[in-house]
Amino acid sequence: MTVTQPDVSVIIGAYEAMPYLVECLASVEAQTMDATRIEVIAVDDGSTDGTGEYLEEFAARAPMQVTVIRQENSGGPSGPRNVGLGKATGRYVFFLDADDRLGAEALERMVAMADRNGTDVVLGRVEGINRNPPKSMWGRTLDRTDVWSSNIKFTLSAQKLFRRALLDRHGMRFDESLWTGEDALFTMEAYLRADGVSVLADYTCYYLVGREDGKHVTKSGGYALRFDSARALMDLIARMCPPGPKRDVLMVRPFTVTLLPQFGPKFLKDSKEVRRHKFELAAPLMAAYWNEDVARRVKVEQRLRLHLVARQQPELLLEVLKFAKAKKQPTALLEKKGRRLYLAYPYFRDAKAGVPDSVYLAEPREARAFPGYREGGIDTFMRRALGKARRLLRSTGRTATA
Repeated sequence: MTVTQPDVSVIIGAYEAMPYLVECLASVEAQTMDATRIEVIAVDDGSTDGTGEYLEEFAARAPMQVTVIRQENSGGPSGPRNVGLGKATGRYVFFLDADDRLGAEALERMVAMADRNGTDVVLGRVEGINRNPPKSMWGRTLDRTDVWSSNIKFTLSAQKLFRRALLDRHGMRFDESLWTGEDALFTMEAYLRADGVSVLADYTCYYLVGREDGKHVTKSGGYALRFDSARALMDLIARMCPPGPKRDVLMVRPFTVTLLPQFGPKFLKDSKEVRRHKFELAAPLMAAYWNEDVARRVKVEQRLRLHLVARQQPELLLEVLKFAKAKKQPTALLEKKGRRLYLAYPYFRDAKAGVPDSVYLAEPREARAFPGYREGGIDTFMRRALGKARRLLRSTGRTATA
């Protein structure tokens, strides 16, 4: 009997997943892709709520091949995913969380897109149910893109289609030492190693479900784990990208998504000891990876907070956070005939605080929202003027010199 290699291995790590697991597995069974092209590898990570038993019931009746592995609790999602990945035989793998579900055509569409474009990773559109997933990458379908020329760096969850040969070639597995952010590390590495990434934006492939019991893994764990996650992702980016614009583009993600929330509204409620510890944890990361080129790629308010963290000025940060909590808006100050716009958050041009004007300077993408702003800095204006003078001199038969 000839055994045909499945197109896709769906890997499900499950822990205390009832009753959400019922709809999750129903969405797998409802896939429009032929059942012979799918294999399911489900790993019950020591559940006590009937999750393992339900997986075995599903395996007995499902039209596709299903392997159920039951093990002692590993403490996080990385272990079950790695176990499943080690058993996978499909050309592609897809990591499905046990409390989420797939769109009916998800696997068929994603595999077809990867095959058509020869890409190693496919992102299918994600919608949230009682959760708010990232949205900026779903503007349009992209047959082939990369991590620098799109917004895919802002979705680093594991729920993507990965070419298994890519993962095997580089020995890629989830870092079991991380309690949060392990999927960000895995997915960013895949993006960086991939021969192209596809974005399927015109069909909802994945429904991200917010559990009513609040037991979603990303909501658990103490603040120190977030710093571990940020450090691991920054170190990965630094290892795989030499210093320069490409590295700076990617560093925006761990700084704004992972690190910055620790210095947001919750910081106002932290004890003095926790505040001190957060600044202590952030110090080596800021020293190693925060620079002017990363800073100019984030919004003024974010830049100001991160600048104060880098400068180890928690008292000033508290005032900035209080300003935001009061829902105050900064004064917009136009200079250089409207070509330079500053947002006057607290301590703008305060000599004692000593925060440079550049921290408050809005980049064009942020400044365009303000009436009176004229895009093109003073340097751009001077270059245009010089170009006009050269053209004029050429038309009169003379030469212009710089």
